[in-house]
Amino acid sequence: MMSPAQKPSYLRLLRMGELARRVDTARALLSPCRICPRECGIDRLHGEVGYCRSGHLPRVSSFGPHFGEEPPLVGTRGSGTIFFSGCNMRCVFCQNYAISQEREGAEVSCDDLAKIMIRLWDMGCHNINFVSPTHFVPQIIDAVHIAAGMGLDIPLVYNTGTYDSVETLKLLDGVFDIYMPDAKYGSDDVALSLSDAPGYVTVMKEAIREMQRQVGDLQVEDGIAVKGLLVRHLVLPENLAGSGEVFRFIAEEVSRDAYVNVMDQYRPCGRIVGDSRHPHHRSLMRGITRSEYREAISAAGSYGLHRGFPLS
Repeated sequence: MMSPAQKPSYLRLLRMGELARRVDTARALLSPCRICPRECGIDRLHGEVGYCRSGHLPRVSSFGPHFGEEPPLVGTRGSGTIFFSGCNMRCVFCQNYAISQEREGAEVSCDDLAKIMIRLWDMGCHNINFVSPTHFVPQIIDAVHIAAGMGLDIPLVYNTGTYDSVETLKLLDGVFDIYMPDAKYGSDDVALSLSDAPGYVTVMKEAIREMQRQVGDLQVEDGIAVKGLLVRHLVLPENLAGSGEVFRFIAEEVSRDAYVNVMDQYRPCGRIVGDSRHPHHRSLMRGITRSEYREAISAAGSYGLHRGFPLS
């Protein structure tokens, strides 16, 4: 349990009645759907599906304590992850391809989603970690409202690829205490080619600035994250991710004290493996080299970033 000073923000919204209001406001975004930057405009409340191929019920692939996340999230009892099916991007190298693009999983009610959250809390997880939540924001707010009424009192983590609308993120102000966005690319051309995400760089930057406004730099107490921003950046072969530009943005427009996980685990996965005609097929059919990772780390350090990655 958390001390009163550490209690997550959504409990205050619950007491004020604001959380219930957010449920209604967010639900209205499903018809016509304008939850994410694609603004498909379809009626998800009555069975239509857009780019993310998701309807009015959340679709969950799996859930449980996860020990492979960043140390401030994992602690000693794990991060309570809930993996959602579907996605509003089409990353050709997605390591969760079956979940994100083949939509492996099952639809659940918002009541059942709340019960999953309570179960993870009962298991002792330090937080509830929503993985790929963008296309289910209204349903998540609904489930949080239910779970908070059932006594849930641990931080919520918004774990996103960051093709997120600022207007939708504003509905999460005070709901999520921890944001964990990917800063995937420094180039719109690469983002379009690898993730089918038009205008990704601008969208990502605006979203991360909004997240920083809401929660600030990552705060860690007794080794456990309680509030703040934690940014992920996956280094790609041949610097396709544009790591230097990403780090410049974080340092100069977000915070030099931002916690940044510079990740080295890229491996060929998903559609890129079988698509030899893709313009970046050859580059992405290998992992990154030690030299490529060192160059990325050096770039991060050169802009004054210093949290979340080895400094040498």
